[in-house]
Amino acid sequence: MKFDQKYQALLQEAQRRGLPDVEGIRLCFQVLSLASSIDRDCARLLAPHGLSEGRFVLMFLLEAASDGLAPNELAKQAGVTRATVTGLLDGLEREALIERRVDSHDRRALRIYLTRKGKQVAVRVFDSHGRWIAGLFSNLTIHERGHLALLLDKAAGNLCVGGVKTCR
Repeated sequence: MKFDQKYQALLQEAQRRGLPDVEGIRLCFQVLSLASSIDRDCARLLAPHGLSEGRFVLMFLLEAASDGLAPNELAKQAGVTRATVTGLLDGLEREALIERRVDSHDRRALRIYLTRKGKQVAVRVFDSHGRWIAGLFSNLTIHERGHLALLLDKAAGNLCVGGVKTCR
């Protein structure tokens, strides 16, 4: 696998300095390079539809919510700030993919809905994007996928996030 240039440079420097466990560093950079490649391909595949990953996620959430969603609920479900959601919604609204409506139960609140055009784009993009994502590991057997998942979970246990491990 070809590493991103920055990871290749860092790996060479780690080797030059004689850091311990250069193979562990190499594996980390391999995972990061794969993730970066997936992100780039994802952006490239969504761009022709006028979507970013953030817009795609909001449309995915809205497509599943027949009664629409409040902007703060969208932010919570998407794991982003309300300000980020507002910017993403502004772009989707300019493209006529969503509409903001006054909440029928609370006229001070808004609910967000996909437009007819938004629903059409959502169905088309979700199907093709889902097949692309599923295909990323299609050359692995079920056993290999399970083993990879276990190994990734095991490596994630070494992260210093959410109190999983005490970092120094």
